[in-house]
Amino acid sequence: MFSLEVEADSDAKDLLIAELWEQGSTGIVEEDGLLRAFFDDAADATALQRRFGGRIVQHAPRDWVAFSQANWEPLAVGSRFYLVPQWRDDPAPPGRLRIAINPGLACGSGFHEATQLCLEALEQYQLPHMTVLDVGTGSGILSIASAMLGARRVIACDVDPAAVEIAGRAGAAVFTGSASAVRSGSCDLIVANISARASIELAPEFVRCLAPGGRLIASGFEAREALAVESAYVAVERTLTKGEWCALIVTRTPTPPVQSGSTPA
Repeated sequence: MFSLEVEADSDAKDLLIAELWEQGSTGIVEEDGLLRAFFDDAADATALQRRFGGRIVQHAPRDWVAFSQANWEPLAVGSRFYLVPQWRDDPAPPGRLRIAINPGLACGSGFHEATQLCLEALEQYQLPHMTVLDVGTGSGILSIASAMLGARRVIACDVDPAAVEIAGRAGAAVFTGSASAVRSGSCDLIVANISARASIELAPEFVRCLAPGGRLIASGFEAREALAVESAYVAVERTLTKGEWCALIVTRTPTPPVQSGSTPA
């Protein structure tokens, strides 16, 4: 048994965890910006180090899968959700919705503060009649949460085929692509747990997809990046923060009615 120890910044951590799982890791532990991924001796340590960098550490025999899983406890998020690692059978407390997740399988497991901001915002802004678009769905947790909250329709997408497969296995209805494939004005609520750069680049598409009066929940970036993201949108209603992470609530204002006898611009 050996481990690969790799440093990972906050932006790349979730994707790196997903890639390490795909390479056959038997368990992953996160400690202060350092990821320790465990592998059986049959794994190619040289190839893993060549791909990911970092340091190889040999370990005495131990049940590292159990050791890794023991680090994950159920987590209450907002006022409605209860996230439970899929290997545990903890029931949800009364009044909460239970979501079984794999904390290391893909971006958006729910244990990241940006994802928690999105879940809390969904509680506040989603209504049962809404059509919700989840852009950059990752593990599919936000789509699943929207369905649990009673959305009329949930659309999910991701540009990463691996994430689409993972979200599909989790029960999300998802396609490979982005907001550009979605009909204009068809979404009452968009949730996008993506990077600051992607939120800026996709701003015109998000506004196009929103119905008049609709809202965008944009997260996945740190508070220091919030001003840059805000500059891409006309109407930022609120800014939410949790730790170093940020979410913006953006509105699409209804189109003013054309006055009788006037000519539309």
